[in-house]
Amino acid sequence: MRGSDLRYGSLFSYVDLESRVRGDPPLRSIREIANAALTALSDDFAALYPPRLGRPSVAPERLLRAMLLQAFYGIRSERQLMERMEFDLLFRWFVGLGVDDAAWDHSSFTTNRDRLLEGEIAAKFLAAVLAQPRVKRLLSSDHFSVDGTLIEAWASMKSFRRKDGTDQDGDGPGRNAERSFHGETRSNETHESTTDPQARLYRKGDGQPARLCYMGHALMENRHGLAVGGGVTQATGKAEREAALALVDAGPGRSRRRITLGADKAHDVTPFVEDLRERRVTPHIAINGHLTKTGKRRKTAIDSRTTRHAGYAVSQRCRKRIEEVFGWLKSAAGMAKTRFRGQPRVDAAFTLGLAAYNLIRLPKLLAAT
Repeated sequence: MRGSDLRYGSLFSYVDLESRVRGDPPLRSIREIANAALTALSDDFAALYPPRLGRPSVAPERLLRAMLLQAFYGIRSERQLMERMEFDLLFRWFVGLGVDDAAWDHSSFTTNRDRLLEGEIAAKFLAAVLAQPRVKRLLSSDHFSVDGTLIEAWASMKSFRRKDGTDQDGDGPGRNAERSFHGETRSNETHESTTDPQARLYRKGDGQPARLCYMGHALMENRHGLAVGGGVTQATGKAEREAALALVDAGPGRSRRRITLGADKAHDVTPFVEDLRERRVTPHIAINGHLTKTGKRRKTAIDSRTTRHAGYAVSQRCRKRIEEVFGWLKSAAGMAKTRFRGQPRVDAAFTLGLAAYNLIRLPKLLAAT
């Protein structure tokens, strides 16, 4: 018999979200791991929300789950996230909202989210995920890789103005007035963005355009390619090496044993290699042997006492997997151009993105082991 296309309203309705969500989606395993990490952060949440009179805030656990969904599905704005929360039962189930619960206003979500970002919860959440016993068994404690990537700032090149305010161009009509840079020499010493003063003008290489950006850094363990540390700094020529040393110092197992660190050619600098050796870190760095302008080959800081071991070749193969982390962050999580302004907020969003990358990979890794 043919079914009817007419829609009849019902007086009462009961929907069990658990029955509407399939038993095999990856989000079930991800939610279990995330909830265990959120439970470990209960004291940190209590410090951010001291007891006082007034209306209860949005639960921080639900806020973090919503922020993870935003990274998983590449949702660009809080308005879109709240709209999706209105009708998507899977989103409601993952966050912890009931069918009859109203989704938050986007402005309330943004205000409460900023409190979490300012409380360094993203870095603590990443550490809590990795500290779980079944996850910790997957991590290598001896072999790591480090790298950096550029993150375009949420600021237009038109906002890059002189610090002394002597720009001759008028504001012009409209929000997007013309701005002439012809014949003007611009640098970070004399100019800064009026939209995001902490963003820096940086060029990745010869022939590449200069952009207002930040630099994101990640430390990866080489066994399964999981991110174990990361952060965002201002984009400078030394930022990658300085951040690498900071990540190594804060990394797991530094007080117990010697480790190896894989990196690309940009890290083949004598002072950086010496700093690693002082920290009992074996530098498995790619050799930068390009020809100089005089036709001579550049002298490398990596000698045969490192390259003669088979582990050096293994690290060179494994270190390239860190590009998968950056590729997912930029293509899926929307970190190619950040939606935040200011280094602290960009750093928190980037670190939470690293935690989200680990979470999408952990279900398969745990099932395989």
